Amino acid sequence: MQKISILFFVTILLNSPLCAKSGKKVFETYCWGCHHQTAVAFGPPFEEIASKRSAEEIQAMITDPASVSKHFGYKRNAMPAFTLKPDELKAITEYILSFKPAKNNSIKKESK
Repeated sequence: MQKISILFFVTILLNSPLCAKSGKKVFETYCWGCHHQTAVAFGPPFEEIASKRSAEEIQAMITDPASVSKHFGYKRNAMPAFTLKPDELKAITEYILSFKPAKNNSIKKESK
């Protein structure tokens, strides 16, 4: 019983980094030609996408960019539609959202 418990927890711990890694792998496979994580390339950087879009909007743009572009009022769309497995779509969405800039919650000090 103890071996099963240990195996269960090891499996959970190992799957967490694999999820993040798989998002990067999906990025390297499908996205890197047009997108960079923090710099402008042919498409917007993930940092910009993450700061403007929800997970659902990101997934919709990946799977049906023509319709989403039209919905957002863009005149053109250069992004192709991708057919990803559900786990790949989730992984790339989480990876993109990981570049969302942190909000500056620091309290400004009053000057004397």
